[in-house]
Amino acid sequence: MFFASVLAMVVGGIIVVIFFISMLVGLAKSVTDKQSKIEKGNVLVLDLSKRIHEQGESNAFAALGDGSAYDAGLYDMVKAISNAKTDNSIKGMYIKLAPSPNGWATLQQVRLAVEDFKTSKKFVYAYGENIPQNAYFVASAADSIYVNPLGNIELKGFATVLAYFKGTLEKLDLQPEIFYAGKFKSATEPFRADRISDPNREQIEGFQKSMWDEYLTAAAKYMNCEKAVVNRLAVTGSIQFPEDALKNRMVAGLLYWDQVESRIKDKAGKYSGNVKFMPLEDYVSTTKADGHYSDSRIAILVAEGEITDGEQTDSRQIASTSFCSEIRKIREDSRIKAVVLRVNSPGGSALASEVILRELTLLKKKKPIIVSMGDYAASGGYFISTIGDSVFALPNTITGSIGVFSMMFNISRMMKEKLGVTFDQVKNAPYADFPATHRPLTGEEAARMQASVDTIYNVFKRHVAAGRNLNMAKVDEIGQGRVWTGTDAKAIGLVDAMGGLGRALKSAAAKAKLSDYKVVTYPEPVDKVSMLLKKFKANGASEEVMKAAFKDELGNDFQWYLKVKSLREHQGKALMEMPFELSVN
Repeated sequence: MFFASVLAMVVGGIIVVIFFISMLVGLAKSVTDKQSKIEKGNVLVLDLSKRIHEQGESNAFAALGDGSAYDAGLYDMVKAISNAKTDNSIKGMYIKLAPSPNGWATLQQVRLAVEDFKTSKKFVYAYGENIPQNAYFVASAADSIYVNPLGNIELKGFATVLAYFKGTLEKLDLQPEIFYAGKFKSATEPFRADRISDPNREQIEGFQKSMWDEYLTAAAKYMNCEKAVVNRLAVTGSIQFPEDALKNRMVAGLLYWDQVESRIKDKAGKYSGNVKFMPLEDYVSTTKADGHYSDSRIAILVAEGEITDGEQTDSRQIASTSFCSEIRKIREDSRIKAVVLRVNSPGGSALASEVILRELTLLKKKKPIIVSMGDYAASGGYFISTIGDSVFALPNTITGSIGVFSMMFNISRMMKEKLGVTFDQVKNAPYADFPATHRPLTGEEAARMQASVDTIYNVFKRHVAAGRNLNMAKVDEIGQGRVWTGTDAKAIGLVDAMGGLGRALKSAAAKAKLSDYKVVTYPEPVDKVSMLLKKFKANGASEEVMKAAFKDELGNDFQWYLKVKSLREHQGKALMEMPFELSVN
């Protein structure tokens, strides 16, 4: 019976493996078949409701639904829109307006691509039933914007809402022990205060003002008026109904989709009687293969997500071990003559940031590195950006946040008062149980924690001073954990110039003295199935299922769960990280 059971388990396992492999092969074949059936259209569709990551990702699950087999990354999209500008089969573009989950710098990069597309004299129409401010920001680059007669359109100004948990911790008898360097370093503020501090309010008002000015400039250009006029409309709350938007020239008309579709077809029909809409993702799939050959290459090294220690377990994560492996591949490839480090990160582990910066330093000895900043290049994200020969940001990029913090939670009172649990111990040296969560830190232990944070902050400032050619006093003045927009960062010397990926690539080519080159990206795009299996291996399938359930139930509030989970995992460690994600709406 024992050997029969073992044999049954082995045979069953083999059957499961064969079934799983067959399923993957079938999925891959279905994706290939699906892609081969893509009909090329002549009007590009840019859907703003879709999430745009820096790095593209193949999607074997697309065969099971209507999704694209390749989820285009930002570089893919910008490159495709640029190709469409000179593609005679593409007659124009339709921007599908909807609430967008993307950051303001990402949307700014997309808007720049749309503006560049318009230089071809091809038409760009935008339409939506619900047009929030971030969608309108992109739409303002269009020839004409239309809204549904009973739709919604926003012009109301910016607000940043932060959640504070001090009262929650008090109710739980949970005491945070917090250490930080920099008066603006507000990442720990939600746990030590119940409202926005004066320094934090100052920096929020600062970046809101800069980003609002960018929005006003874009809107005023479309509305053909002064920025003050647009600002007054927002301050007075004048845009309540679609009719208000039409009266104030925010839109060109109040139309239903079939009417807009008819206008697009009439416009495109001047060039071709057979009008077909083509999602930008499908157009990317047909154009992303770069047939250009050159012995010289420029690598785009994508650093997206939180900076963590160890191996990568998520496609949107900068894990030190995995990321350093990619850096070494680039360093050892003689065909690569220059590197564009594309940073879209709020920071994370101080140790991982230092490990990555060391590998980048070794890379820079062999090849020039140009930094291009996305939505965020803050704290640890800015730390690794200090390596750049030149640093480019977009006006709406959030950067800086030069500061460090560390945090622990003392659970002793909570365990005793809520659960009746107490702790006792035997140790043979004063610091044997340090850092501890089962008791308060002593004065000496707290001093050690603060000394560690201060030491790492000084290291951070030295890297900034060396990379940006600034003195330490100046770095301390503009540091202190304060975040800046790209526009303000340029004014104080943290970045060199405004520009997106395109400008960074041109700078890298000039630095390497290249007139002909091929662009390659690192890490290579992964498949969602592969990454899912890696997550299962690292965390267990049950944890991933639970996480998916939490995300589905909590919606936008899922970010708080992830942040608290991250703080728990990094308890007692020095972190270079932004505050909770600053959402400007």
